[in-house]
Amino acid sequence: MKVSTLYECSNCGAQFSKWSGRCLECGAWGTLKSEIVDEKIKSKKEIAQIPAAEIIELNKIKTNEINSERLKTGIGEIDRVLGGGIVPGSLVLLSGEPGIGKSTIVAQIANAVGKAESPVFYASGEESAVQVKERLSRLNCDLEKIKFLNEINAEKIAAAAEKARPVLMIVDSIQTMYSSFAESEPGSLNQIRAVSVKFLEMAKQNNIAVILIGHMTKDGQLAGPKALEHIVDTVLYLEAENLHDYRILRATKNRFGSVNEIGIFEMAGNGFREVKNPSAIFLEQAEENLSGSVISCVMEGTRPFLVEIQALVTKTVFGYPQRKASGFDLNRLQVLAAVITKRTKANLTAQDIILNVVGGMRINDPALDLAVCASIISSLLNQAINRKTIFLGEIGLGGEARNISKLEQRLAEAEKLGFTSAAIPNTDVKTKIKVEKIKNLERLLNLISR
Repeated sequence: MKVSTLYECSNCGAQFSKWSGRCLECGAWGTLKSEIVDEKIKSKKEIAQIPAAEIIELNKIKTNEINSERLKTGIGEIDRVLGGGIVPGSLVLLSGEPGIGKSTIVAQIANAVGKAESPVFYASGEESAVQVKERLSRLNCDLEKIKFLNEINAEKIAAAAEKARPVLMIVDSIQTMYSSFAESEPGSLNQIRAVSVKFLEMAKQNNIAVILIGHMTKDGQLAGPKALEHIVDTVLYLEAENLHDYRILRATKNRFGSVNEIGIFEMAGNGFREVKNPSAIFLEQAEENLSGSVISCVMEGTRPFLVEIQALVTKTVFGYPQRKASGFDLNRLQVLAAVITKRTKANLTAQDIILNVVGGMRINDPALDLAVCASIISSLLNQAINRKTIFLGEIGLGGEARNISKLEQRLAEAEKLGFTSAAIPNTDVKTKIKVEKIKNLERLLNLISR
């Protein structure tokens, strides 16, 4: 194909054949930059000269030609989020706020995946070789498994990877890399896309897994992660979730697995440690029962873990009653408060309601409805609820308790953690703990007030 040079405005995107100091469309000064583009082919003769794309017969591809075995990191929380491990030839984007621990977690992945005969390539444009070595040594990584590239040119990095064929390549970070085919400075939108496409091409053609680290500000406005989500195979976010030294890894896109799984880690001096019992994080260890405190269970993918719901109901002093929620949908709280007032004898029209999910988690699971209603009624009546009782169920607008998904799995998790009783909808379930079936909110009110 023929190529030509055009000048494109970085402000409005208008294109011109000649450079000028001012864009004739939007009026901005100094925004025209040269860009090499393909010319449109107009004649039939030129169209006939374009070679046809190669047709591949999928049924003739031998199974042994496909390397479908995932790279196991040995870190259960990471493998769970990725769907069982890293797929060879995949492009993974790991993003998060600065200082969240992205470089730490990829260093641990490199140490787990790499081998002396098949090392991992670690390309960094932010740190020197000495700085990277110090961090890897602090994390007790085997330096024989990791080879370092202090380079920011994407073509040079890709050429080195194509020659050595590492089992995994880590790019830290995508904002510092640049491509020779994009005429803009590193970190710009065009450069980030050009670099990502280059690594994507290298990963697919050579069956090399690539992890790109992308920085993201608090408002998510940086051109990195958000502009690359449609290019990469998997998008991972590392979040703090207000859990102090805990980090949560979640997938928002995964072509090779579920996006409903989360991994929970504890930040320590020697790196991330797996939290295999996340229920202990979200349950407040109180020796005595408190009014308004109720335990429930939520599902994150295939994993159940218990959370504590706390409600504070006080008389409205002035104006309209207030509804505040932390970690729970405020609109859902408004609905449940209205249903309680309409379907039971509990009157919340002159009561302020403050709801909190202990631990700072943001949860959107209808199975919490019964626990939220129980915590509100408990605080209103100032009646404590036994902390060995778990509440599970969805509440309809008629005040009825509805069944939820994976009820037996949630009850099994509660039984494992020592719970002796459960308040659930009126449904048949197999469990060893004592079950109190709740038909509607009136039955729940009687249960708490007795």
